[in-house]
Amino acid sequence: MGNEKHLHPLMLAGTGSDVGKSIVATAFCRIFLQDGYHPAPFKAQNMALNSFATPEGLEIGRAQAVQAEAAGIPCHTDMNPLLLKPQSDHTSQVVLNGKPIGSKNAYDYWRRGEGRDDNGTTIDFRKEVCAAFDRLACRYNPIVMEGAGSILEINLRDTDLVNLPMARHAGADVILVGDIDRGGVFASVYGSIALQTKQDQQLIKGIIINKFRGDMRLFDSGRRMLEEICGVPVLGVIPYYKNIHIEEEDSVALAQKSMALEQGKVNVAVIMLQHLSNYTDFDALEQDSRIHLFYTNNVSDIQKADIIILPGTKSTLHDLYELRRNGCAQAIASAARGGTTVLGICGGYQMMGVEVCDPDHVEGDISRLPGLGLLPVTTTLSGEKVTRQVSCSLATSLQNLSSLHGYEIHMGKTLPFGDAKASPLLLLEDGNEDGYMVSPHCMGTYVHGILDNQSFVDFILEPFKEKFNTQEKTFDYQAFKERQYDLLAEHVRRHVDMERIYRILRGEDC
Repeated sequence: MGNEKHLHPLMLAGTGSDVGKSIVATAFCRIFLQDGYHPAPFKAQNMALNSFATPEGLEIGRAQAVQAEAAGIPCHTDMNPLLLKPQSDHTSQVVLNGKPIGSKNAYDYWRRGEGRDDNGTTIDFRKEVCAAFDRLACRYNPIVMEGAGSILEINLRDTDLVNLPMARHAGADVILVGDIDRGGVFASVYGSIALQTKQDQQLIKGIIINKFRGDMRLFDSGRRMLEEICGVPVLGVIPYYKNIHIEEEDSVALAQKSMALEQGKVNVAVIMLQHLSNYTDFDALEQDSRIHLFYTNNVSDIQKADIIILPGTKSTLHDLYELRRNGCAQAIASAARGGTTVLGICGGYQMMGVEVCDPDHVEGDISRLPGLGLLPVTTTLSGEKVTRQVSCSLATSLQNLSSLHGYEIHMGKTLPFGDAKASPLLLLEDGNEDGYMVSPHCMGTYVHGILDNQSFVDFILEPFKEKFNTQEKTFDYQAFKERQYDLLAEHVRRHVDMERIYRILRGEDC
């Protein structure tokens, strides 16, 4: 390991959801890397639609893939052994050690803390996540653990796999993260500690107040009060930031992104689906100075866009039905006929075809729906999931694009419809073909992350080059992300007591 001194695992737990646990954990992954350690992220159980494919072709939550990138290591399923992908208000697809094992009812899952795979084999989820942590802890130092939701769901204490029971197994030092921006931080921090068992209270070694706005000096007395009533030191107060861009785990803020069209830029509309997934596909586009990107399901906005992107979805048929109901399907088809570029990714690619069929009812009761008819392909959904990282090149001779990279996570197979001839968009490194292209204005692909490749973005922007300054610098998204991790680490390091945190992790400050 880069630094010989062994550190305890560090768990970032929260007073609630969306308090910034994932971002703070990402910052610590980069800080430890900068300080000569060999860190790795870990979240026993994650609930998210935004997932990623590991180099082995297995599936984990996107947040842990981002944290691994900040730590400078390849992502692995041991970093997120249990992933729940919501399918409805009551059911989720359960992904264990990177592979789906079936859909589970939320009540049964939380009541029992165990489940059965599709073959009827009983699975002890606690045993599985603890084993994953143990494997990871043998390879990295320190492990940066992330809790889930609130640290204090006392009604679920017996079946909790991810918060303090996991910290106990790991021998982790817990730092409680509270969000001051949403209000009520004193009550939420105090209550989160006071209602723990005496044993679990001993695990909580510090408090970090996140998302502070205004003059930091105004919180000096509040900091002292928190330490007095909680008996736990406040290790930092992290100010709210706006100019650091880290891929988000949750899609809550997508609808709030600007929808006003901008002159002098290529206006890209991403269709806001009810079950939209892998929205990080568009993070690179958001940072490209030539592009104004917005999310919408408004018909008039769709018709004004230069490029329309149909994104991935966890429920292709449900979202296709909704697009037809709300008029978006007709607006997209009309815009395509008028020359607007339309690109479909994964589920969006499936929707662009002639039909989507689900004979085995993988997604629900609907057996078949007509697609948008923009691509001459048919899709049949199946229970078998394809999960892998891919390298590829553009299949068309219009432009020689090689060394493109991305990943696939999808259920279903798409083939030319009727007597339509194959017209792949991409040629994969293993010799297979992917996607379909009618023209540079109408195409679809199963490859997530294709828009992280600058050369592919240049390809789809080529018809609009008169709208922007062609002398602008080429945007390097990977270099941009590395810079953002460094900026985040610098921001957090400046506002937390790293010296004391190291003492805690070395067992010198109890």
